[in-house]
Amino acid sequence: MKSLLVFILLAAMMCWFMFSPIYKHVLIVRQAVLQQEVDYLLEVGANGDHGYIDAQMLQEAKTRLAAFGLKPGSITFEVSSEGGANAMNAASPLLRGTALSLKASYPIEGLFAIDQLIGIAPPPAEMKLSASGMKMSEYVP
Repeated sequence: MKSLLVFILLAAMMCWFMFSPIYKHVLIVRQAVLQQEVDYLLEVGANGDHGYIDAQMLQEAKTRLAAFGLKPGSITFEVSSEGGANAMNAASPLLRGTALSLKASYPIEGLFAIDQLIGIAPPPAEMKLSASGMKMSEYVP
């Protein structure tokens, strides 16, 4: 009985040692991809030709993120501006010097479930990865 218990504990530890780093790398890559997409959208949205981030840009971003394995339906974006103006309105772009902010979030999707093998409690299911940024609009009419 004692040797069976030792075997089970050893097997659980070996699984955790082998697979835990892989899941952590997936988490790091997802965070990096989200931040890269936020930076790209802010660069395009705040340039002199746009001054906004519209729904089509966000949909294209979800398509690009899907190429990295993220589920487009789970990605959420929050676009805002400094003065409370609608930062998604192409008809009324933000003028030069107005801050354009973007926040993207994506659920963790149980990447920490393997930590339960060694007794580490996983984060709450509603916890999300998030990436955010702000850039000043360069749009001049």
